[in-house]
Amino acid sequence: MPRPQGGRKTNIDMTEGVIWKQLVLFAIPLIMGNVFQQLYNTVDSIVVGNYLGTSALAAVGATTAICNTLVNFFNGISIGAGVVISTSFGAKNHEKLHEAVETTILFAVIVGCFVSLISIGVVPVMLKWMSTPDDVVGPAGEYLKIYFVGVPVLFLYNMGSAILRAVGDTRRPLLFLIISSCLNIVLDILFVAVFHWGISGVAIATVMAETVSAFLACMTLTRTDGAHKLVLRDLHINKTCLGEIFRIGLPAGVQQGLTAFSNALVQAYVNGLGSSVIMAGWSCHSKIDQFAILPAQSMGQAATTFVGQNLGAKNVKRARKGVRQAVFMGVGVLICISIVMALSARSLVSLFNRDPSVLHYGTLFILMTVPFRFCSSFNQILAGSLRGSGDAKGPMCIMLFSFVVCRQIYLFFVTKIAFNEYTVGLGYPVGWIVCAVISYFYYKRSRWEEQVEKEA
Repeated sequence: MPRPQGGRKTNIDMTEGVIWKQLVLFAIPLIMGNVFQQLYNTVDSIVVGNYLGTSALAAVGATTAICNTLVNFFNGISIGAGVVISTSFGAKNHEKLHEAVETTILFAVIVGCFVSLISIGVVPVMLKWMSTPDDVVGPAGEYLKIYFVGVPVLFLYNMGSAILRAVGDTRRPLLFLIISSCLNIVLDILFVAVFHWGISGVAIATVMAETVSAFLACMTLTRTDGAHKLVLRDLHINKTCLGEIFRIGLPAGVQQGLTAFSNALVQAYVNGLGSSVIMAGWSCHSKIDQFAILPAQSMGQAATTFVGQNLGAKNVKRARKGVRQAVFMGVGVLICISIVMALSARSLVSLFNRDPSVLHYGTLFILMTVPFRFCSSFNQILAGSLRGSGDAKGPMCIMLFSFVVCRQIYLFFVTKIAFNEYTVGLGYPVGWIVCAVISYFYYKRSRWEEQVEKEA
């Protein structure tokens, strides 16, 4: 059947125009969207910390690394779909673009259901492996089992929004997240403060809100006039498209998933300190950290689409220039954010819990990490640029080495010398610094010009 080829009004063609302006216009809705996406678990923590107390807050904090491992893996897979779609969009290959959309959506449904079933079954093992204290295991397991029920809709939303972003549409995914995040806030308060459902209430609210965002993303794709329109009767798995998505997305998913898994290992060290107030303080720091890194992540996503579209259009010079401008802007923004965080650390932690001990440890962890936070811009933007060129294995290896191997080697040896909140808290910056240095030299050695000549 003829493929629809219109519908460009909500899309950004990044192969022409002022580079910095396009990156900013593309990244701002991404940043806002990522902020609202992070609000899911953050609002959970705020409601739990204020209504259910420190132990319940520690329980939600203990689940963060596990949830992020799953979410980051799905985000990585969606990057593969986004690169295939953005490259096809830049090359004006509407047939391939449509095939990639159908394959992506059906794949999301099948894999989401499979992962949901497996994850629910291994919850007790995961919590035990992370040395979760006995008083936290019960509520944490309760939260995770309900959260994992929503995995299919979570994956479906991530893939649907990745399709829209790949063709330059960042506004509608943002709108969907605003709607679902506001719904999550209302349901959190309703289920916990009014219905008294406890920690189960915040998990149920999250799943319900994610279902709404997935529905809106899919409805948008079915109603668009562009070549990325989702036609339900055309749903099928195209082996060639799926192979390309896996070639880029699987390494990115493994990297992001294992990086979050490495954070779970750091959480295990925090749990091993044996104090619920330290766990709660780390939980507050982790929630704030997730917001602080959003500009770098969003600019990295913008760089992926920018590079993908421009290499698809055979414009290597413009792709390189875009990467330089993205790094410059990303580092500048993150330095400003770090200064604000350092000055308001205690106030930020107090949003979650006002226990003096929790405030102390949460503030301490923030102040220990902010001087090194700008490194995240190099890591995210250079990795995103490389993935946009089709190189997903390089960033995967670099980040796994930095965030998993180096970080765990550091924690293993340094905690043998001194096992306390200071040595554990520096585990994050060690990985950031190593990754920034290696990523820079790896990017400098990339050969996009030769790649474009080969494909011509």
